Amino acid sequence: MHLNQTEKYKKQTNKINEHFLILVNDDYNTFEFVINTLVEVCNHQPEQAEQCALITHFVGKCDIKKGSYSQLKPLKETMLNKGLSVIIE
Repeated sequence: MHLNQTEKYKKQTNKINEHFLILVNDDYNTFEFVINTLVEVCNHQPEQAEQCALITHFVGKCDIKKGSYSQLKPLKETMLNKGLSVIIE
C-alpha cells in the first residue's frame, strides 16, 4: 500500500510537531508529591504516575507526555511552578 504525497507530508509534519514533556530527577521532591502532581497536571492514572516517578528516579529522566509544543508548554509551566524539573524535547 502506497501513500500519496499529501498523506506522506501529513505524517512527516505530525512527527515534526511531536514533542515530549520530560520529567528530570531531583533530590528535593518526594515520590508522593511527584506522583500526585503527575496525576493532577498530566491526568496520569496513579499506577502510571508511580511508574514514571520510579523511572525518573532510577534512569534520571522519563517522558511523561507527548504532544505539540503548545499543548505541553502550559503543563511544563505548571510543573515548574510546583518545583519539579521538566523540559520539552
